[in-house]
Amino acid sequence: MRIALVTDSTSDLPQDLRGRLGVRVVPLYVNLGGAIYRDWEEITPTEIFQKVREGAAFPTTSQPSPEDFARTYREALEEADHVLSLHISGKLSGTVQSAELAAQEFPGRVTVVDTQAASLGVGMMVLRAKELLEEGQSLEAVLAELERIRQDHFVRFSVATLEFLKRGGRIGGAQAFLGTLLNLKPVLTLKEGRVEAAGRARGERKAREEILKAFRAWAEGRKRIRAYFLYSGDEDAVAALRQEVLASGLPVEEALVSELGAVIASHTGPGTYGFYAYSL
Repeated sequence: MRIALVTDSTSDLPQDLRGRLGVRVVPLYVNLGGAIYRDWEEITPTEIFQKVREGAAFPTTSQPSPEDFARTYREALEEADHVLSLHISGKLSGTVQSAELAAQEFPGRVTVVDTQAASLGVGMMVLRAKELLEEGQSLEAVLAELERIRQDHFVRFSVATLEFLKRGGRIGGAQAFLGTLLNLKPVLTLKEGRVEAAGRARGERKAREEILKAFRAWAEGRKRIRAYFLYSGDEDAVAALRQEVLASGLPVEEALVSELGAVIASHTGPGTYGFYAYSL
């Protein structure tokens, strides 16, 4: 059975990589200054942050329509027998619901997966699915592996300011206020598809130490780990953490370093950095 892969733009896979892999990507949308832009295609995080600094209202985002997905599924099914469609957590976006509605037009030919992740958490599952499909694995085997990764992976990230998450409704206002008041560096995670606090530290170095400590605990006993590093605004934001993770003595291989796309960056703000990881 020929299986096509579809994801959404919040998977934050670089465009050249998508092209090489033949993965179809349905864009989400950014509303900034009254104009609507397609994520990864028509606006960059740098442009968003610049406009906000110049006084523009904070951006808002919206999911693709069911028709956006249906159009992509039709195209994919002209070349494949089945579509495997992997998406951002349904607790962060309505994207997966749009995909499920579109899938109803193609009974038995589209499988939609809520990854309960965001950014490279989605991306790493897309890449793993592609790898397994190229090995000739069945759809059932691929879905079993994706479920394993969904249940057992590591994610930590930190943001320069909680203001973007607060305004986007992704984290409580009280936590944002506390972080600003005490000048603490938040350490965040995704738990069951929601953004949650995983700790806080005074300063960048302490935040990295907090992340590395948690990673060491998770990595104990694992023989091979793939790490996917993410950042927004400037790759320097993730450089020190990346160096420390790769020099940790743990069995880590760097799989990808990618900037956040405009939609995810609209909710995390500039200076975000972190990583996802899973074991083989």
